[in-house]
Amino acid sequence: PHMANPERLVASAARLYGGEEGLRETWGEVVPVPEENLRVLSGGETVHGFEVTYTPGHASHHVSYFRDGVAFVGDMAGVRVPPYELTLAPTPPPDIDVEAWERSLDAIAAWEPSTLALTHFGTAPPSQLAAVREALHWQADLAAEKDQAAFEAALHERIVQAAPDEVAAIEQAAPLDHLFLGLDRWHSKRG
Repeated sequence: PHMANPERLVASAARLYGGEEGLRETWGEVVPVPEENLRVLSGGETVHGFEVTYTPGHASHHVSYFRDGVAFVGDMAGVRVPPYELTLAPTPPPDIDVEAWERSLDAIAAWEPSTLALTHFGTAPPSQLAAVREALHWQADLAAEKDQAAFEAALHERIVQAAPDEVAAIEQAAPLDHLFLGLDRWHSKRG
């Protein structure tokens, strides 16, 4: 529905990016896709030779694709900026679900991919799945223990230590306040 009619998504996302102008500056203009060009996938399909599986966790509607040994996993395998191996789990609100993410990582691993294609950035070996799993749990625990300011400070320090030349790029790809807000919402929903 958000692809055909993005107004609600844009309004929601704009709150995270300082309004519609901030959203547009970061991601460009969001325009509707004609409904006749859309095919809703839920997992189990094969599209143009790609196996599709439902992989929620980062987002409730997320799917991943597999073909010829390559798993196209979107944000499920985390954010990393080569040449650094530091990995962050992208956890913006509203749909973060750590348990579902775990199951999705297991589903991706079951494909036995030789390569993962990441949204942020490039390709990675299958060991990236373990790296994002570790990051996801570290971040979830940190969000449970710290307030937003302390969470952001600890995560920023981790980035500075592990990838000093790419701090700005990493924090643009995975804004620290977004990471906290998604995990805080997940913790609140769990009670």
